[in-house]
Amino acid sequence: MSPTDEPGTPREPRSRLQEPGGGPQGPLGVPGRLGFQLVLLRRMADHQPGLVEDALRTLGVTRPEMREANRRWQAMSRSPRSRGALQRYRSVLGPPETDTARRVGDLTCRALTWPVSLWPTLRFEVLTAPGGAVWNEWLIRAPDASGPVLRTADDLVPWSCTVDEVARAFPPAHPMEGSAPTRWRLGFTAPSTASGPPKPRVAEFTWGLLQRLLD
Repeated sequence: MSPTDEPGTPREPRSRLQEPGGGPQGPLGVPGRLGFQLVLLRRMADHQPGLVEDALRTLGVTRPEMREANRRWQAMSRSPRSRGALQRYRSVLGPPETDTARRVGDLTCRALTWPVSLWPTLRFEVLTAPGGAVWNEWLIRAPDASGPVLRTADDLVPWSCTVDEVARAFPPAHPMEGSAPTRWRLGFTAPSTASGPPKPRVAEFTWGLLQRLLD
């Protein structure tokens, strides 16, 4: 207890939303890269509110802080003074962990990645076209991390796998239009259990991370 605290006086919870070693407040109203995780969580809260509540407790932040970070992100995205999506990511996330060339058809693109402390085995990837326009932005598995073993629909646990991992596990999968920006749907065939018959499935992803199987 602080010397100035009166016994029985309720205290505001302290946020643990800190960059390693501390960090200044960023454009989203909270320190650096961890602030961007609130933007990711805000969109995921529509389908997995329980997991999001657990994540907020882990980060030591509140739902109003999450909403404010998302509001600032949306304002940055719509601002006429915005210098483009890639610059927006750099301003919030800082220097990327990796920045590599990637061949897509006849074009050479850039793939930039950043760590996300809430999901240590994942990375947030931004794929840019020649000229710098952002083509894709989502969560992927880190190169040195092992993904889950996916054999049945029962293995598809929310937040356990990415779009690419599900597509590889159950070919031939086909992408479908998502229900909102930053959401993807994937159609595929998989049994419910190891001994069950294969059935058509549709999985929904937010920022590239599995949220749910649709009925």
